[in-house]
Amino acid sequence: MTAKTKNIDNVFYIFVISHLIFWTLIPSVTNQNLPLDTIEHLAWGSNLDWGYSKHPPMVAVILEIFYQIFGSQDWAYYLLSQIFVIISFYFIFKFSKEIFNNSLLSLISVLLIETIYFYNFTTPEFNVNVCELPFWSLTIYFSWRIYNTKKIKFLDCFLVGLFAAFGFLSKYLFLYLLVSIDLLFIYLIFIKNERKFDFKYLIIIEVFLVVLIPHLIWLYKNDFVTITYGLARTGLEQSNLIEHIKYPFIFLFKQAGILIPFFIMIWILIKKFKFKFNLKDKKLLFLLAINVLPFVLMFLTSFITGSKIRTMWMTPFYLFLGTFFVYIFQSQININKLKPFFMGFVFFFFLSPALYAYISISNENKRTDYPGKEIAIKTQYAWDQQFKSKINVVFGDEWVGGNLSYHLKSRPVWEGVVERDKLDQLKDYMCLDNICIGSR
Repeated sequence: MTAKTKNIDNVFYIFVISHLIFWTLIPSVTNQNLPLDTIEHLAWGSNLDWGYSKHPPMVAVILEIFYQIFGSQDWAYYLLSQIFVIISFYFIFKFSKEIFNNSLLSLISVLLIETIYFYNFTTPEFNVNVCELPFWSLTIYFSWRIYNTKKIKFLDCFLVGLFAAFGFLSKYLFLYLLVSIDLLFIYLIFIKNERKFDFKYLIIIEVFLVVLIPHLIWLYKNDFVTITYGLARTGLEQSNLIEHIKYPFIFLFKQAGILIPFFIMIWILIKKFKFKFNLKDKKLLFLLAINVLPFVLMFLTSFITGSKIRTMWMTPFYLFLGTFFVYIFQSQININKLKPFFMGFVFFFFLSPALYAYISISNENKRTDYPGKEIAIKTQYAWDQQFKSKINVVFGDEWVGGNLSYHLKSRPVWEGVVERDKLDQLKDYMCLDNICIGSR
């Protein structure tokens, strides 16, 4: 490793540590309560299962592990989000080094995606979208190792299967990445005949399915409720002919808006937009498969079905977009004149947390202003006046009930909506508005 490469590596580590500190500290200081999705998933974590009505179980498992370590300390869950983000950044940097064999271009690739809304402003809310990020980058990195070698290693196949399964158990939309990578290999093996089929590929499928088996059994026993929920969110059942045109272009318009800072940075970095697509270029083909193809498949889903694509669903799709653009324009990048680029990066790097802090402080009607801790203290006091038992179960919606489950020291299990027959099974219980707490 040369001194210059080592210095660039140090800049990368300074960047990711700074990102972690800023985006852990600012929401910890400016928010009074955890965001909606984090509270909801923590509620699921209090009652671990192989799946939930809205999503598969990975997000709840990870949050419950952190809860067992840190308890109800909000900063820990902001830290968790940033750990997931910087793991993704690390493997993007590592992957980009193998693409470019140039540390500076690899660093630029990561700095570019820091300007995308999904990897800064929305990251304090640990949810299924953030949960996908490291598994998305890990699946791509180890798929690249298989793609880029003639001698396929068992470990690489095992890890692709494992991380792909973890990603799928975070959110089903992970399937768009898996289909894209599979299509690339199918194209190379069966159409172009550029690769031979290796039976080690079956290891990926075997590991993937073995990890998924418990969730698939749960899904079958629960009438595929998670899939039904996902389809309902798309508005598919109510779609008509005009929505096959309207929703895909709304989708494109929103994505263009989100990527404005990214394209500003590309414009600063590259003065002449000249490039050629050579589909015989092995690296370019892989970058197209992991960047363009998932996006195209999502667009086609909306176009063919007339379904609504929610903006946040695209969170992991742009992780390697910086690498892709730097690769196709690398001949137009003057690495000796990068000062404006780094100045632009510093501007966006500080702008996003500043805006987050301002909105968090100035807007007093957000979920993160909910007095969850104070309500839990009052609830505990009211309970102690009537009962000597410990609160170990809470019923109600995922927000109010989830907050009580999170903030009460006894960490009661959240068991969904209030039902009379469930209350009758409790030794003691108390109901306040639409929330009930009890002791078994």
